[in-house]
Amino acid sequence: MKEDYYEILGISKNATTAEIKKAYRKKAIQYHPDKNPGDDEAEAMFKKSAEAYEVLSDPNKRSRYDQFGHQAFEGGGGFGGGGMNMDDIFSQFGDIFGGAFGGGFGGGGFGGGGRRTVKGSNLRIRVQLTLEEIATGVEKKIKVKRKKLAQGTTYKTCPTCNGQGQVTRIQNTILGRMQTSAPCSACGGLGQIVDSKPANSDADGMLVTEETVSIKIPAGVVDGMQLKVSGKGNDAPGNGVPGDLLVAIEEKPHPSLQREGDNLHFDLYISFSDAALGTSKEIETVTGKVRIKIEAGTQSGKILRLRSKGIPSINGYGTGDLLVHVNVWTPKSLSKEQREFFEKMANDQHFEPNPEKEDKSFFEKVKDMFS
Repeated sequence: MKEDYYEILGISKNATTAEIKKAYRKKAIQYHPDKNPGDDEAEAMFKKSAEAYEVLSDPNKRSRYDQFGHQAFEGGGGFGGGGMNMDDIFSQFGDIFGGAFGGGFGGGGFGGGGRRTVKGSNLRIRVQLTLEEIATGVEKKIKVKRKKLAQGTTYKTCPTCNGQGQVTRIQNTILGRMQTSAPCSACGGLGQIVDSKPANSDADGMLVTEETVSIKIPAGVVDGMQLKVSGKGNDAPGNGVPGDLLVAIEEKPHPSLQREGDNLHFDLYISFSDAALGTSKEIETVTGKVRIKIEAGTQSGKILRLRSKGIPSINGYGTGDLLVHVNVWTPKSLSKEQREFFEKMANDQHFEPNPEKEDKSFFEKVKDMFS
């Protein structure tokens, strides 16, 4: 079982953005590979801290994590179980360390070598899911157009920065000589520039290709949730790392079922005779059709609860229920014989409303639904 992100960083669930950043900086400096060479446990903690910070520093991801836990990022969400490598961490979060480790920590690689590792841009797609797919989980194969490094593209050392990825400038100021460093504008901090590339590629030696990506979507996802498939975005030039594929979930409307959290609602209409005499009806669920029994004397508005026939909780807290709302259909027109029958029954005591204690009011039924 994965460790709690708040516990990893040693903060409370009410921690502010500044407190999260401060806690991550402290942990990352403590477990940085330069301070712990060859220490696998320190490297693991370094990655765990970055994973926790990546989620908790993002308001949207933090909200999903607080609501659904680690399962909110399964199937490619979040870090995908620690799938981010060291270059990913340095590339995304290096600026948080300021002057730590020789001022070059954010450049990628260990020991502050100056040259930074560039990450390719992310891609975003939207995937539509039926309630049935959400209830069981599904694997989708999606065609994605992404930039990939063209075969035959070669690089050479950047002459501007001599492969360092940054340039150093010395200025005379009123306080004396000041030295500043900045990413090389010629190579963007890569330390390399394109030497040769295929004629049909772009300026960075990239080609747009179509690739089929497999996306595992866990059961219980909700509309608007975003999953991440690491490394399936656009390639980066040189020795950079690919970006990610961000997958937004969109829930398709169901023709007869309405979702409310993990519970489902179904409106069942029955005739007056069925309500009076009792019957059985076949209804649709997300896992197939089931037959339910309608007791004789069933009142309109009665709610039948089918346990565990709803949507599985994405946080692993069981499965919701299917709530069947029974509605007795009143005929809008009657034949002469039917009208005569009901006229005879007008003063019959069996047709007079006589609610019993177990016949709950509408507000009591609503209260039960949410209890």
